[in-house]
Amino acid sequence: MQLTKRTKLRVSAIAAITVGVAACAPSSDPVYTQFYREAGALADTGQFGNATLNNTLIQTGERQYTFDLANRFSSEVLTTVNFAFNSATLDAGARDTLGEQARWIRQFPEIRFRVYGHTDAVGGAHSNKRLGLRRANAVVHYLTTQGISRSRLEAVASLGETQPLIVTQGRERRNRRTVTEVTGFVNTHQNVLDGKYAQIIYRDYLNSATAPSQLEGISGSDLRTEQ
Repeated sequence: MQLTKRTKLRVSAIAAITVGVAACAPSSDPVYTQFYREAGALADTGQFGNATLNNTLIQTGERQYTFDLANRFSSEVLTTVNFAFNSATLDAGARDTLGEQARWIRQFPEIRFRVYGHTDAVGGAHSNKRLGLRRANAVVHYLTTQGISRSRLEAVASLGETQPLIVTQGRERRNRRTVTEVTGFVNTHQNVLDGKYAQIIYRDYLNSATAPSQLEGISGSDLRTEQ
């Protein structure tokens, strides 16, 4: 079937308008990019299912318990270690702090942790990103030498110079740091699969009731070992 001259002109005009609108639209706007993606892409922009996931975590108690443990971890041990300039080497103070972190982490074999690496603002952003990752990896490696399973250290991440504690362009030791945080549950742990969060609380309660005389000469690592 041959198109008339008027039809051809109309089709060309519509195509030109579509291309013009797409060219002017933001490349990330789903309303416009739907023309170039699979059917239904507009219905799911990456957030589909998040509401259900959030409700599930709240109803099972996992979100609140993770939040409570994160607050407890940050209040009971030092979560930050610092580094010398342009270095990812752990000094004696850092190793002592990580030893305390490891003793706390061994109490809760159900929990995952993440280590974030940071730098000061001296140097290029790209090199600082790599340095932050080296620092995070150094901490993860040391924690594994203290009996923490690598599978529980869910991930390491480098934030480089993007989140300084002290805003300065000069050298600042407090900015050259790693931070260890609670991130959630180990999905394969039997207590998590069965939803038996009360067992975690009960185990901690029994350990806290140990008579002081029985604790003399016993280190934290002797009392609680990773399962």
